[in-house]
Amino acid sequence: MQTRKFGKTGWSVSEIGFGAWAIGGSWGDVSDRDAEAALNAALDEGVTFLDTADVYGDGRSERLIARVLKSRGRDGIVVATKAGRKVNPHVSAGYTPAVLEHYIDDSLRNLEVDALDVLQLHCPPTEVFYRPEIFEALDKMVAKGKLKSYGVSVEKVEEALKALEYPISSVQIIFNMFRQRPIEHFFARAKAQDVAIIARVPLASGLLTGKLNASSTFAAEDHRQFNRHGEAFDVGETFSGVPFEVGLQAVEALKAVAGSVPLAQLALRWILMFDAITVAIPGAKNQAQAAGNAAAANLPPLSDEQMAAVRKIYDTYIKPHVHQRW
Repeated sequence: MQTRKFGKTGWSVSEIGFGAWAIGGSWGDVSDRDAEAALNAALDEGVTFLDTADVYGDGRSERLIARVLKSRGRDGIVVATKAGRKVNPHVSAGYTPAVLEHYIDDSLRNLEVDALDVLQLHCPPTEVFYRPEIFEALDKMVAKGKLKSYGVSVEKVEEALKALEYPISSVQIIFNMFRQRPIEHFFARAKAQDVAIIARVPLASGLLTGKLNASSTFAAEDHRQFNRHGEAFDVGETFSGVPFEVGLQAVEALKAVAGSVPLAQLALRWILMFDAITVAIPGAKNQAQAAGNAAAANLPPLSDEQMAAVRKIYDTYIKPHVHQRW
């Protein structure tokens, strides 16, 4: 597993990380046993970056990570969590220094640490990015010793660009074969400012595994069932905002580009072709998925022809649906 520098923190992290939403909730039932096996498999493969959030199973994801790391040690592992989505109603006014500190304290307890490695604002309303006092509050949390660094998770490229005006260490943004706009507007700016980029939703909610089809069904508690049209949160979080049937058409074209390589691994290796990216964070619900994701780091670089083919497929099928929305 290769590593990349995590922005201005000085840390190095594995270029494939572990996204811990699926082991927390909203992806169907995942037992504690399977969740811990997935985490252990990722760590065994050299993954050193784990991404979670306080709302993933109302702290379940954080607690599972704490349990696994307690059993095997935390040395060299960076855990990033997120806060803010518990604000209800989820409006800018709900974000206050006191509220954020309360959420931070909860995550400290769940993760069983004295300081969070990375605390990210969890896709806050756009207005929050225009409130410098919120970022000043996070600076104070660093000074208090509760945070080692902080960043943001965003829905839109414009939010990511605004966030670069603050002393953040990282930006987490949706980036995958179906969401390519960050290449044009954001990567160069972040790289110039030594800000780490965490590529989330790298497999477009499973579309880019190539294993879904028109007959695929999802559990009632799986966001791919209940958030198809943005009923619960931003529709861009589910299948990257791509209409499911359109995504399936694009996937068939991408399978020809992948050839004998599993499409999920090719999709992750495609992300790593961009040197502005620090780490991609695919999720996994079991040991096999976690090991398969990590194996993507061992693939050779994509050829110029493959890169051009992926871009053509994006332009043809996907771009009209997503490019200007996020």
